[in-house]
Amino acid sequence: MCERDTIAALASGAGRAGIGVVRVSGPDALALGRRLTGRTLAPRRAHFVRFRDGDGQVLDDGLAIAFPGPASFTGEDVVELHGHGNPVLLQALLDRLYALGARPARPGEFSERAFLAGRLDLAQAEAVADLVAAGSLAAARAARRSLDGVFSRQVHELLDALVAVRVEVEAGIDFPEEELELLAGGALAGRLYAARRRLAALLAAARHGQRLRDGQVVVLAGRPNAGKSSLLNRLAGSERAIVTPVPGTTRDVLREEIRLGEVGLTLVDTAGLREPGDAIEAEGVRRARAELARADHVLQVCDAADPASVPDAGLAPALAGDAGLTVVLNKIDLLAADARAAALARAAAGGGTVLAVSAQTGEGIDALIVHLARLAGATGAGEGAFSARARHVEALQRTAARLDDAYRHLVDEQAFELCAEALRLAHLALGEITGAHTPDDLLGAIFSSFCIGK
Repeated sequence: MCERDTIAALASGAGRAGIGVVRVSGPDALALGRRLTGRTLAPRRAHFVRFRDGDGQVLDDGLAIAFPGPASFTGEDVVELHGHGNPVLLQALLDRLYALGARPARPGEFSERAFLAGRLDLAQAEAVADLVAAGSLAAARAARRSLDGVFSRQVHELLDALVAVRVEVEAGIDFPEEELELLAGGALAGRLYAARRRLAALLAAARHGQRLRDGQVVVLAGRPNAGKSSLLNRLAGSERAIVTPVPGTTRDVLREEIRLGEVGLTLVDTAGLREPGDAIEAEGVRRARAELARADHVLQVCDAADPASVPDAGLAPALAGDAGLTVVLNKIDLLAADARAAALARAAAGGGTVLAVSAQTGEGIDALIVHLARLAGATGAGEGAFSARARHVEALQRTAARLDDAYRHLVDEQAFELCAEALRLAHLALGEITGAHTPDDLLGAIFSSFCIGK
C-alpha cells in the first residue's frame, strides 16, 4: 500500500437505496471534499451540500462529513459523502473523485489502513468484516464484541502471562549462577500450567465463536426412504425437497439455510446411501459422501420401523472424518409404544445422541430444533461470546502445542533452553491473532477478503 495515496470507494451496499455513502481517506481527503462541495468542511459536522462535477454542474445533493486524522477510522483524514442511493449518481461522485486525484480503494483497504495506523488490531479489523457478513443476530453480536476488543484483550492478557514466564526462563539461562528460586522450584511450572488452562478456555471460546461466525453445516444422511427430505421440509417450514414413496428420489445435494432463534445453520439433504441402480444415482451417492466428508455434524436419519436400519452400520465408513453424529429415528408415529422403546434401545446401544421424531406429524421436532440450535452455537451465545475465525483457532492450537512442549521441557526434562524456544514459538503463534507477529502475505490475504469500502 502506498501510504500517500488518497483512496475512495462506495461504503454502502451495491444497488439502489434511499441513501448511498462514498468514503474518502488519505492526505488529500479534506481538499477533495472542499473541491467537490465548494466549501470547507468543519470537523465532525454534517453539512448539507451540493456535489458538483468539473463544469460546476450539480451531480447530487446530500451530506458531507469530515473526520480529520488521526481521530478517524483509518487514522488519516476521512470524508464521507452521503447522497441518494442511485448507482449512477454514486458512480458519478466516484468518477469525479478519481478525476481529482483519488484512486479506487482495494477490498479491505480502509480497514487495513486502520490496522496499520494502530486504530484496530488484526482481530478487531477482521471483526469489521464479520459484522458486515453476519448471518444471524447472535453472529452479529459476537462480531460486535470482537470489534470492541473482547477477544483481543484475552489474547493480550495471555501474551503478558507468557512474557512473564519467558523472562524468568531466559533469566535462569543467562544467569545460572544466581540459582533463581522460581526456575529451581515449582512456582514457574505452576504459572505455566495456569497459562495452559487459560489458553484451553480461550480455545474453547474461539471454537464457539467460529461456529457462530461460519455457521454449522449439518448433513442429513441415511438409507433411501428414511425420510431425510421430509425432515428437511419440516425443519425448513416449506416444501423444499421432492418427497415420494419411491426410493432414490433424491439424486442431488439440496442446501437450505434455516434460522433457529438468533442462530442459523445450513441443512444439506443428500441421496440415500446404498448400492446405486444407475449412473445418475451413483453420482448422487458420490456427492452425498463428499458432503459427509465436509460436514460439521451429521444427522443419521433412520426409519424407526425398519429394524435393519437402526442402527445403520452401513453409514459408518462414510463417517470416518471428525463430524459429530446424531441418530434421528424418523417415522416414530408408525410404532406402538413397545416397538418404539425397542428401536430407541437399539439406536442408543451405539452411543451418542438419539432423538425420536416424526417428520410427518411433527412429533419430536421441537427437541430436534433445540439440539440443532445448540450445535449452531446458541448455548453460550449470550454475554461474552465473541466471533473468531479458523485462523484464530489454528493459531491457538499451535500455541497450545508449544506450551505443552514448554511444560514438558521445564518439568520433566529440565531442559531450559528448549523450554525457552517453545515459549518463543508459542508467543509468535499467539501474536498472529492480533497482528503483533503476522507475515505480510497473510495480511494481504486477510484484507483482500473484505468488501470494497471496508
